[in-house]
Amino acid sequence: GIWKTSHQGQFPLTQNVTVVEGGTANLTCRVDQNDNTSLQWSNPAQQTLYFDDKKALRDNRIELVRASWHELSISVSDVSLSDEGQYTCSLFTMPVKTSKAFLTVLGVPEKPQITGFTSPVMEGERMQLTCKTSGSKPAADIRWFKNDKEVKDVKYLKEEDANRKTFTVSSTLDFLADRSDDGAVVSCRVDHESLNSTPQIAMQVLEIHYTPLVKIISSNSWPEEGQSIILTCESKGKPVPEPVLWTKDGGELPDPERMVVNGRVLSISFLNKTDNGTYRCEAKNPIGRNSTEYVLIVHDVFNTLLPTTVIPSLTTATVTTTVALTTSTTTSATAISTRDPNALAGQTGPDHALIGGIVAVVVFVTLCSIILLGRYLARHKGTYLTNEAKGAEDAPDADTAIINAEGSQVNAEEKKEYFI
Repeated sequence: GIWKTSHQGQFPLTQNVTVVEGGTANLTCRVDQNDNTSLQWSNPAQQTLYFDDKKALRDNRIELVRASWHELSISVSDVSLSDEGQYTCSLFTMPVKTSKAFLTVLGVPEKPQITGFTSPVMEGERMQLTCKTSGSKPAADIRWFKNDKEVKDVKYLKEEDANRKTFTVSSTLDFLADRSDDGAVVSCRVDHESLNSTPQIAMQVLEIHYTPLVKIISSNSWPEEGQSIILTCESKGKPVPEPVLWTKDGGELPDPERMVVNGRVLSISFLNKTDNGTYRCEAKNPIGRNSTEYVLIVHDVFNTLLPTTVIPSLTTATVTTTVALTTSTTTSATAISTRDPNALAGQTGPDHALIGGIVAVVVFVTLCSIILLGRYLARHKGTYLTNEAKGAEDAPDADTAIINAEGSQVNAEEKKEYFI
C-alpha cells in the first residue's frame, strides 16, 4: 500500500490494509522524527486500542506487535466484516497530528452450487442451469464452461445480502440439449480477489437421451456372383439400442441358409442375382427408432478373354478374292460372337471357328488356282497368234508382207501335211 502522511516535519505514517474475512490485519504507524512523543491507535468508533505499549480496549483479538518512539504496530486477528473502516494513528504533539488507514475486509464467496438439472434430459429439450454463490464482498464473478470451453451467452444477477455488506450472485446457462452434449462436463467457476487466484468450481455431468443413429458398413464394394458380403449395422443411441432388425425389400430375409444374422452383422454367402435388392437395418430404444438402407447389386463375374490373332490377306489377291475373304472372316467372327457363353466351359462339340477357317482357306486356294490358270492360257494364246504373222514385220512394203505371210501359211500347211 501507500504510506499516508499528515504534513511535512514531525508526522505519523500509515498504510491502508486489505484482509480476507477471518484473517489477521496488521496496522503500523511510523514516525521518522520523534522527540519522545506518544503514539496512539484508535478504531472507526474512535475507541483507543493502544496508547504506546498500553492496551486500552479489552478485545482478545487485538495485540501489540511493536512499540517504540518511532513505531506503533498492532494486529487484529479473526477479522470480521464489522471491523472494516477507518483507523487513526495519532502523534501527541502540539497540536496533535494524525494519519488515517482504511481496513478493507473481503467477504469470501460460498462454494457455488448448480441447480436446475434433472437427469436424464431428452434430446431437444431446453435446459436452464443456474449457478449461485453468496457472501462475497465485493460481488463475485461467475463464468461457465462446457468441456473446458467457456460459454459466453449467459445471464448474470447480483443481489445485496441482508447485512448490506455482502452480495449473492447467480448466473443462468440456457441451451437446447443435443446428443453431442451427452457426457459433457458443465462447470461453474467463481472468481474473487479473496480466493488468491484459486477459483471455486462446481461441476455437473450431462446425461442426454436420444434416438439411435444407424449406419451400414459393407465389406465388399464390388460384389460379384459367387462371392460373399458382410453388412455391419452400427447403431449408437442412449439408452443403448436393442438388437437390430434386418429386412430385405420390406420383408424377411428370403434365404436364411445363406443370409445369416449374428447380432448386428448380416453375412450373405454365394451371391447371385436374386440377392439384388434393398436391405434395411432398424434399431430402436425407449426414446425412438431409426433405420438406414443399403442397396445390393450383384455384378457378373469378370472374364478375361484371350487375345485373337488376325491373319492379314495377301496383297496380290483380286477384288473378288478380297470380298470372299472378308465375307469368310466376318462369318467366322459372327460364329464366335454368337456362341453361347455358357458353352465355353465343360462342353465338347464342333469348333465352328476352325471349320470356318478351313473353308476360307479352301476358297482362297481355289480362287488363286483359277486366276493362275487363266493367266497362263491367256499368255499362250497370244504367242500362237503372233506366230501366224511371223515374217510380215520385216517386209519393206505391204505387198511383200502379204507374200511373206502367205508363204508362212504355205509352210504351215506343209508342216501340217508333214505331220499328218
